Amino acid sequence: MNNLNCSGCGVGGGMSDVVLECVMPYIHDPRDRDAVSLVCRRWYELDAITRKHVTIALCYSTSPDRLQRRFKHLESLKMKGKPRAAMFLNLIPEDWGGFVTPWVNEIAESFNCLKSLHFRRMIVKDSDLELLARSRGRVLEVLKLDKCSGFSTDGLSHIGRSCRQLRTLFLEESGIVEKDGDWLHELATNNSVLQTLNFYMTDLTKVRLEDLELLAKNCRSLVSVKISEFELLELVGFFRSASAIEEFCGGSFNEPDQPGKYSAVIFPPKLCRLGLTYMEKNVMSIVFPFASLLKKLDLLYVLLGTEDHCVLVQRCPNLEVLETRNVIGDRGLEVLAQSCKRLKRLRIERGADEQEMEDVDGRVSQRGLIALAQGCLELEYIAVYVSDISNAALEHMGAYSKNLNDFRLVLLEQEDMITDLPLDNGVRALLRGCEKLQRFGLYLRPGGLTDVGLGYIGQYSRHVRWMILGSVGESDEGLLAFSTGCPSLQKLEMRACCFTESALARAALQLTSLRYLWVNGYRETSAGHRDLLTMVRPFWNIELISSGKGVAVNNTGENTASENQAHILAYYSLAGPRTDFPDSVKPLDPARTSVWRALRDPPT
Repeated sequence: MNNLNCSGCGVGGGMSDVVLECVMPYIHDPRDRDAVSLVCRRWYELDAITRKHVTIALCYSTSPDRLQRRFKHLESLKMKGKPRAAMFLNLIPEDWGGFVTPWVNEIAESFNCLKSLHFRRMIVKDSDLELLARSRGRVLEVLKLDKCSGFSTDGLSHIGRSCRQLRTLFLEESGIVEKDGDWLHELATNNSVLQTLNFYMTDLTKVRLEDLELLAKNCRSLVSVKISEFELLELVGFFRSASAIEEFCGGSFNEPDQPGKYSAVIFPPKLCRLGLTYMEKNVMSIVFPFASLLKKLDLLYVLLGTEDHCVLVQRCPNLEVLETRNVIGDRGLEVLAQSCKRLKRLRIERGADEQEMEDVDGRVSQRGLIALAQGCLELEYIAVYVSDISNAALEHMGAYSKNLNDFRLVLLEQEDMITDLPLDNGVRALLRGCEKLQRFGLYLRPGGLTDVGLGYIGQYSRHVRWMILGSVGESDEGLLAFSTGCPSLQKLEMRACCFTESALARAALQLTSLRYLWVNGYRETSAGHRDLLTMVRPFWNIELISSGKGVAVNNTGENTASENQAHILAYYSLAGPRTDFPDSVKPLDPARTSVWRALRDPPT
């Protein structure tokens, strides 16, 4: 910022304002934009004028009016609320915060160019949706309420009635209070340009079939539809009308014992991304005629065993994205590696224990990962729950997966014997070999990674910007060694770690790019809250959150007894301390109020 007042044309005798004004609209990467805006005052102003999209990683990191003053011509805004890991594991109090109301109020009043809104893990009220519909309804093209809560179908009716230019309505995994199905009728009646409709994994069950068919008839550009459970036999008319559909998820099978009935279902000819719920072996053949065209397959909610996965995957040579559960097993991964050479993204969630017991092959280990690394050389993303892991498997990933930019691995807890711990050398080889990594997640168990291995993560994570770690390291020394590296790390989440508040605070200061820190299950000390004062600095908010009523969730997704392990949430904010704290986010007793205030309101 030292050159902020220099003129654009005089910086190093370089680019003129005229040239920069022509070039700036073509610079889309936010990191490049940030760098450009720091060159001088004129470039800062040009960035502010021409920036079309902004992502706010935490809704409390700035304020609505500050954003509006900086970027007056925004067309697209994405915003995140509740901490990702804490919400996913049910660790954060429901009333923690993340309300969209102040943002919607500002959007309605001042953001005149805004066409696209994406709220993720936030609390949305019906009144917010009503105001959006009233103020932006004529121009709003994209509305994504992603894992949000607090609203009902009444609010969606306002959107369906007024937002006639809406091209995307995304509600996946949101907690919606369902009063009726009228919202879809409003959408189908008033909209003719919708391209994407997604209410997958919600509890919306009162949707009427005739409204779904009406939507398909009125919106000829509809290409992606992801719905809640709907008997596939009832969707024959919908598929006939929705001839342009390329992606469909949500159909279910109520009569798997009569597979012949499903021959009446004819999928749209362009369909290449598919997810069917509760599909069993008996009806699996419904996919076979067009399996070779599939680029994405969602098998997270099917009732297939390991061999069924093998049979289906073999028929999908053009598959680029696969989502499934670890019932696919090592055998399934070997078939995947042999058959699907174009695979780019693989997500393997944890299956139910009873499913694993029924299918002894339904476990993923180093055997499957080694085959995958050798066979799928275009892999860019992998998130996997494993029952066993070895250094050799990670070394193979580092040697073969040169395009990998996102790696996440969780070691399940139900196995007593693991082949090869600690994983220090494997982690080092993975990080050294996968130079494109920007996201890295590693959730192990005590003894899975020593302090030396934790130091390797810091040393070799040059480009990693987001990281989640669980049960890694042995002592504070490991964390401090880790924090001397990771020059690009902006967001760090940790669980079940052995580090003290003092080490966490020192590490936060040493990680020079860190903007966000969330920790749960650390080693609390008697001077802990005071030790956190080490990382107090201007614009740095710190919150201490109780995990509630003695219940936590372990890394297998199971509820376990808890000792009310506290959370630390710390983040940069230009908006100053929050003003909407609920009682559950104030775990300190009245005798320590002065410490709490010091943590929340650092001296300027």
